[in-house]
Amino acid sequence: MSSPGRGPHTAEEVGGGLRAARLTVLAGPTAVGKGTVSADVRHRYPQVWLSVSATTRAPRPGEVDGVHYHFVDEAEFDRMAAAGELLEWAVVHGRHRYGTPRRPVEEVLAQGRPALLEIDLQGARQVRATMPGARFVFLAPPSWEELVRRLVGRGTEDEAERERRLATARTELEAEQEFDVTVVNADVRQAGDDLVSSMGLRPLPATDGPAVDSPGGRQQGA
Repeated sequence: MSSPGRGPHTAEEVGGGLRAARLTVLAGPTAVGKGTVSADVRHRYPQVWLSVSATTRAPRPGEVDGVHYHFVDEAEFDRMAAAGELLEWAVVHGRHRYGTPRRPVEEVLAQGRPALLEIDLQGARQVRATMPGARFVFLAPPSWEELVRRLVGRGTEDEAERERRLATARTELEAEQEFDVTVVNADVRQAGDDLVSSMGLRPLPATDGPAVDSPGGRQQGA
């Protein structure tokens, strides 16, 4: 379940329906499952708009340009950053760059739709500086041991890379107090429900469809 930081912000009642037009930012340590929880929200809560990050890394099998990421080269990323087209951007794990295109976020918020950014801690801090009225949700593992198990169990990194990411995760966990709400990812479906509840939306019944997996979020896919 979710636990309050500075306290969740609820949606307003407008015209008999819920209005959750504030931007919600989801961040957390590497391997915590941000991409999987976001994919579950995308699948079960189509009314929530999820931002698609731009990245300089190459697509992985199963990833679709414009759906999972906007895949761009270094020159195009430089252009977007210089032109102010990115709400935030960061180098993740010292390798690839990721950023949030600004215009789609502003357009969706202007329409009054609930919007979700799934980004890394660096990006979340940039968004707080430029959009302090956003809602910030920290996705936490149920325990440090479980976080290590998830990272090792993925089998996508060598030993040196795992140690580097775990060192990063230790630092990232210390940032939890910077966030408005903490959601513990012990179960993907429950975490997704807790996330949309913090956005002021009504969680779906427990029998409503299976949770889904994701090719990986920004930190998982760095």
